[in-house]
Amino acid sequence: LFLRGDHDTAVFQAFKEVEVAVRKAGKYPDDLLGTKLMQAAFNSDTGPLTDMTLVPSERLSEMYLFAGAIGHAKNPASHRDVNLTRQEAARLIVFASHLLEIVEERTPKQKG
Repeated sequence: LFLRGDHDTAVFQAFKEVEVAVRKAGKYPDDLLGTKLMQAAFNSDTGPLTDMTLVPSERLSEMYLFAGAIGHAKNPASHRDVNLTRQEAARLIVFASHLLEIVEERTPKQKG
């Protein structure tokens, strides 16, 4: 998508992957979406993807990071044409990759 110049859709798809990965890792239902999903998964006290070794303010900041990323990068493209430049899209896709890495690190590994 990115290489074809469809930057809005490429960014939307990248952050959709973040959303799907968080939902799967946290074992949430399909009807928990967007920022509410991120707030549940990274809740500073109860979130299954929260790193409890972090101090409380950092746990809260990480929840805001994920919720804000979905609100900033995924939601606009799902409601209207955003017309991102190639550079903006590339930066957001790299950021989505960083978020996916955090989710992957926090996902309980399957045994067997």
